[in-house]
Amino acid sequence: MIGNEWDLILESEFKKEYFLNIVDFIDREYEFKTIYPPYDEIFNAFKLTSINDVKVVILGQDPYHEKGQAHGLAFSTPEGRPIPRSLKNIFKEINNEYDFPIPDSGCLKNWARQGVFLLNTVLTVEEGNANSHSDCGWQIFTDNVIKILNEQNQPIVFLLWGKQAEKKKELITNPNHLVLITSHPSPFSARRGFFGSNHFKLANEFLKENNIDEINWKLD
Repeated sequence: MIGNEWDLILESEFKKEYFLNIVDFIDREYEFKTIYPPYDEIFNAFKLTSINDVKVVILGQDPYHEKGQAHGLAFSTPEGRPIPRSLKNIFKEINNEYDFPIPDSGCLKNWARQGVFLLNTVLTVEEGNANSHSDCGWQIFTDNVIKILNEQNQPIVFLLWGKQAEKKKELITNPNHLVLITSHPSPFSARRGFFGSNHFKLANEFLKENNIDEINWKLD
């Protein structure tokens, strides 16, 4: 399904009744409604960042629900699409920390390929209807994914932005990992802690301390 080590790690998860119910539900949704991201991009975060490569986890909520914006990576948009406001604020914070220029593209695949696992807690959404798939079972699946990541010995940085992401803190109990929490980068809350949080530098400092290659947050 995915094409890397996640397939073996999640093999038993894919056979559980709740996950089979998710598949039945979204198959019907994709048949009769407009659902994002495209069906073959639902697991892009997993395809681009194998479990053995995960260095940083950034948790989003559910995919963008407007045409052409979602492609299976939290906060990311495909090349050539307008940059959503939350992502603009992420770029502003990186600019504040590193003085990197704010990019013209919102595609974060380069981060994913470096080991930034861009995971939404819900992996699909109906067009124009935010959180429409939040109760179909996806959160059970992604909670279990976070638990699996928590069990990894290699140190991982978890960036939890906003109240929904912060709830996942209780799933991260391994002292090998670093959990950083602040407000969501949305225009409504970015000034309540996200701006000035220094999360991108703090993540890299932690990776460096653990002899792990740092993330190049610059997007060309």
